[in-house]
Amino acid sequence: MPELGSVAPSFQLDGFAPPADPVTLSLSDFSGQWLVLYFYPRDFTSGCTLEAQSFQKELQRFRQAGAAVVGISADTTESHSSFCSEEGLAFPLLSDPKGTVSQSYGSWIAPFSQRHTFLIGPDGVIRARWQAVRPLNHGREVLDELLNLKKDS
Repeated sequence: MPELGSVAPSFQLDGFAPPADPVTLSLSDFSGQWLVLYFYPRDFTSGCTLEAQSFQKELQRFRQAGAAVVGISADTTESHSSFCSEEGLAFPLLSDPKGTVSQSYGSWIAPFSQRHTFLIGPDGVIRARWQAVRPLNHGREVLDELLNLKKDS
C-alpha cells in the first residue's frame, strides 16, 4: 500500500461517467485538483451501495472544495453504468477487472478490490488513506479530512 506523502501510483482505466458516457480516465486527468480515489468490492452489494451513496450525498461539497470523486472495482463498465443509473450516482466508476490498479494501491484480494480510499492532493501526492472502510457516512469522513487538509495548507 502506498505510504502517506508518496506519489500516487498512476493509472488509466475505462469506465462510466454519468450521465451516459463511457470514459477512459488516468491519474493525470486530475492533475492540479484533489482526487478522492476509492476502491470497493462490487456494484449493487449493500455495503458498496451505502458507500457510493455517502459519496454522492457529499458530491456537491467535494466539488466546491475542488475535489473529484472516482470509484474503482473489478466490475465491468456495463455494470458501472447500471449501478450509476439505478443509484443516481453522478461521479465516474472505473473498471479494473484484473486488479492491476487495485494491486498498485494495495487494494486487491482476487477477484475483488478491497474497500480502501485515498485522498490525493493536487500535486499527485497521497495526503490521507483509509483501510477497511466502514461504508456508512464514509463520504462525510473523507470530506472532513479534505477540508482539514485544505485549511492547514
